[in-house]
Amino acid sequence: MSYHYLLDLALILLSTKLFGILTGKFQMPRVVGALLAGLVLGPAMFNVLSETEFLSQLSELGVIVILFTAGMGTDLRELKNAGKAGFLVALCGVLVPMAMGTGFGWLAGKAGWLPGNTFLENVFLGTVLTATSVSITVETLKELGRLDTRVGSTILAAALIDDVLGLVALTIVASMAGDGSGLLLVMLKIVLFFVFAIVAAFGGIRLFRFIIDHAHQKNLRRYPVFAFVICLLLAYCAEEFFGVADIIGAFVAGLVVACTSKADYIRSKFEPLSYLLLTPVFFSGIGIKVELPRLSGSLVAFSLLLLAVAVLSKVIGCGLGARLCGFNTAESIQVGTGMACRGEVALIVANRGLSMGALSQAMMTPIVITVVGCAVLTPLLLKLAFSGHSKETDDRSTLAARYHRTEKLEQVSDELLSKK
Repeated sequence: MSYHYLLDLALILLSTKLFGILTGKFQMPRVVGALLAGLVLGPAMFNVLSETEFLSQLSELGVIVILFTAGMGTDLRELKNAGKAGFLVALCGVLVPMAMGTGFGWLAGKAGWLPGNTFLENVFLGTVLTATSVSITVETLKELGRLDTRVGSTILAAALIDDVLGLVALTIVASMAGDGSGLLLVMLKIVLFFVFAIVAAFGGIRLFRFIIDHAHQKNLRRYPVFAFVICLLLAYCAEEFFGVADIIGAFVAGLVVACTSKADYIRSKFEPLSYLLLTPVFFSGIGIKVELPRLSGSLVAFSLLLLAVAVLSKVIGCGLGARLCGFNTAESIQVGTGMACRGEVALIVANRGLSMGALSQAMMTPIVITVVGCAVLTPLLLKLAFSGHSKETDDRSTLAARYHRTEKLEQVSDELLSKK
């Protein structure tokens, strides 16, 4: 038995921490640092680390826990009350990037930049571009003092719905890639999975609440174990019986836990596991898979154009959704720019496509460049979008929107009273 994996883990944890500190100095998220650590230590540069079966399996467990904790952190009431603006922004922010990403992949294949690419690979590329990560956007809006404005609230609501729509898109595309069956059968399997997920969710919530009601308060340690069992079982059932990505089952398990009174406690117990081990291994593992020496001139051009498409597709799509909801042109650009950042979800989708053979290894490098590029460009573009747009204007816009909603409620109330 070889114990070299212990050295690999030590190098990964140390390097991701150091690069995370470095990227934090430039106000970038730690995921960028983990990616850079994998790139530097992997075959792309120094070739100190290489992909192994152990690291691959640990990475898969890492992405399951990431989606599980994301589900636990989802506020279903906030999702329900997001309203027309958040839904339209999110819907356009998924459909437009998917269409532009798919079309760009097809054009790149015709131009000879991606020889041998398939329609499924192009669709997967479009699915990668649907993801949104607003962690950088939130920090930038806080710095600008615009988080509590109408634009800031819309971005947060749209990002929440965007995650759900992105997971649905990933489910459809991943199911098509899994067995090559027709779209009708794929949709049937997805419907059956969500029926199963709803039944499992209700059963899991009832069982969880029963255990909470009848367990002694001092036995809190059993709740995270039971929650993790539900996560692993749903992830297994999703992949094994329905051909749906295991991370979808993990996300559903997180939603189950989110509906219980111990959700915050359970999530607090999983965050150290994710932060200390699984998340660094997963994101650095993606960097380890990248082989920059194979980056030809055409692939460099493809990477830069993909970055441009990634930013423009969100600005156009989300901006269009905001415009349809009554935002002015400047506000629509601000909403679209705030939704342009990509992060862990895009890498998760790309990693899923790579593991299923739907994405080629050569495609990972442009995707990683796109994610890092979006992380760097979004704060700069967002500050530029807000430049010359005073805080007082945003406050008046927010107050006006609230006034119109209040006025409408008062009119409805007066009509009801008059009828009585």
